[in-house]
Amino acid sequence: MSKLTHGIFLASAVSLLALSACGGGKTDATPAATAASGPVVATVNGVAINQGTVDLIAKQRGGQADSPEARKAILDSLTLQTVIAQEAAKQGLDKTPEFLQQVEAIKQSVLANAYVEDYIKKNPVTDEMVKAEYERIKTLSGGSEYKARHILVATEAEAKDIIATLKKTPAAFAKLASTKTKDPGSKSSGGDLGWFDAQRMVPEFGAAVRTLEKGKFTEEPVKTQFGYHVILLEDSRPIEAPPIDSLKPQLSQQLQQQNVRKQLDSLKAAAKIDVVGAAAPASAPATAASK
Repeated sequence: MSKLTHGIFLASAVSLLALSACGGGKTDATPAATAASGPVVATVNGVAINQGTVDLIAKQRGGQADSPEARKAILDSLTLQTVIAQEAAKQGLDKTPEFLQQVEAIKQSVLANAYVEDYIKKNPVTDEMVKAEYERIKTLSGGSEYKARHILVATEAEAKDIIATLKKTPAAFAKLASTKTKDPGSKSSGGDLGWFDAQRMVPEFGAAVRTLEKGKFTEEPVKTQFGYHVILLEDSRPIEAPPIDSLKPQLSQQLQQQNVRKQLDSLKAAAKIDVVGAAAPASAPATAASK
């Protein structure tokens, strides 16, 4: 069962399988055999558990750690559940309103999952759809990234003194940063911030970087929440989108989710739904304070 369907419906397929495997306490009935195909791998008081049932649970777990040991654990669990379910049926618990209500809820959930899986199978995401989405995202994510250094100080006066020194000796930027900056992350590298997207910086810093020419530094201190910055722009370049192959799985899943959600929304919009109101919770016993 796909991760997508798990995200949309909280189905309890394992519980349903356990219920179907119990056989309702009748040794001549084998509902598990009708629910799943394949050879019989175990019987409990004459009720068969089929290979298909084990396969279905293994698939529902996403194929994680699918091994002979894991399948043995699944079968052990199924046989124990069947023993317990048969005993519960003998006591008439399968006729209680609570049991029947749970069965109906599980049936609805699993059936809804089946619809989603069938829809995905019949409406696959194509390479053309992925390529179109890639081009759309690439267009939206255009712009430039920057390589810069900065010197962060506490006061505007300090920043102006540094700018005055740089006007006389522009090459001293890295040395000044290593001795005067209050940014511990870039101090040891002479204020080097590496390559970054200006949009990820605080607004004042990003705006200042965008206005600089390559090789120039800010001639006025740039005030941010961290203090006063003197910024040197070393280089800039267009932001290049990652290759489509590296994004294809992510884009495919995203498009699949969008398609399913659109279909489910259309089904809901076309349905006649009358919500009378949420059921009231059970009344709590009155406390001394409420009396």
